[in-house]
Amino acid sequence: MARNDRRARVAIACQGGGSHTAFTAGVLKRLFDSDDIARYDVVGLSGTSGGAVCALLAWSALAEGVPERVGSRLTDFWTANSANTPLQRLVNSWIVSASTLQNLGRAPATSPYDAPTVGLDQFRDLLSRQLDFERIEPDPQARLPMLLIGAVDVLTGEFRAFSSRRDRITAETVLASAAIPNLFRALRTDGGTYWDGLFSQNPPVRELLDTQPDEIWVIQINPKESATEPKTVVEIADRRNELAGNLSLYQELHYIEEMNRLLDEGLLSPGGRYGHVVVRIIELPRSRTSRLWGPASKLDREPGFLRDLIEQGEQQATEFLTALAFENAWGRHDADGVAGFLADDAEAHSSAPFPERGPVRGRAEVHRFLLDHFASAVRMDLNHKQVVRDRVTWTARGQIEQGGAAVEGRCEVTFAGETVTHLQLGAAP
Repeated sequence: MARNDRRARVAIACQGGGSHTAFTAGVLKRLFDSDDIARYDVVGLSGTSGGAVCALLAWSALAEGVPERVGSRLTDFWTANSANTPLQRLVNSWIVSASTLQNLGRAPATSPYDAPTVGLDQFRDLLSRQLDFERIEPDPQARLPMLLIGAVDVLTGEFRAFSSRRDRITAETVLASAAIPNLFRALRTDGGTYWDGLFSQNPPVRELLDTQPDEIWVIQINPKESATEPKTVVEIADRRNELAGNLSLYQELHYIEEMNRLLDEGLLSPGGRYGHVVVRIIELPRSRTSRLWGPASKLDREPGFLRDLIEQGEQQATEFLTALAFENAWGRHDADGVAGFLADDAEAHSSAPFPERGPVRGRAEVHRFLLDHFASAVRMDLNHKQVVRDRVTWTARGQIEQGGAAVEGRCEVTFAGETVTHLQLGAAP
């Protein structure tokens, strides 16, 4: 929620994940095509690897004062980055297949130093066709939103977040963030020798606090949870890749949650350098990613695959925006407003630690269910993350008995487009 009734300040962090970050392009496209974004002041973007490309393209449109061009710039890039010609499709198929065989231990690993630098050169040209890097200057006066691009110096082991406030952002900066070591040689720029930022901050988050955001929206490519135990070689490689990609992200988000807790408990003084920050995560659903190729699918540039990811991002962003509106109505204890989101066949139920009830079905019954729970003062607890994946999850608190201690649980809401199909209150995991 915005402070002092001003527009909420939002920073957007884009996790890396190769071709899967076409999903990020779809999310950003939908967000900036929406009239809802006018309610927010976007004060910063960060990204790593493919997420850095998406963050850069969105940031460039904001820096030029044309936010309506965010979607077209992202779409143009991913269209150009697709394997569009027969030769490109052949090379793409070979790369994905070779990577899969390496994960299976059925093909030897090869060094990018034994191959020409054609891939990096083509990527550099592609970026330069999208942006005039000569026009990008450092912004020490913070007149523009902050841009952060994550990389790691392979020699010193130091994490680096290139910042538009102090560094000159070039095509080499982005290539440094996207230099996957088994595909590309390390990138030498700005006094360092860099590998893909997936080995550092994926994406940079903590530095975004310097923009004093009210909220940080994270577009997450690697799923946090797995419904089944990985057993095949490909499944194990895929899960290892996901866990490694999420390691730094969840460390940084834990830092923000801990800071929120200290502020609420009065152990940090309000009004200081940092304030309460709401974290929201838009996650690429596991069920919609390629299971056949495992982590090799992050190298796949097949046009249909990328288009599908962009469409998934747009759909997920639509549910995210709907969830924001639903949350605002819930926060106002506006049962009629919340009921406006309900599908005709909506279903709801609650269990301990909240009053047990349901399941109830139908718009009218769920409406009454909401009135009962509003009377119990069940509210969203924005000290914790809001997560959007196959359903939207908030932490919820309720003052169950007058004068009693608040209980904490979980509120899960399933959206189908812009309507709510299922609502559940229950115990936190």
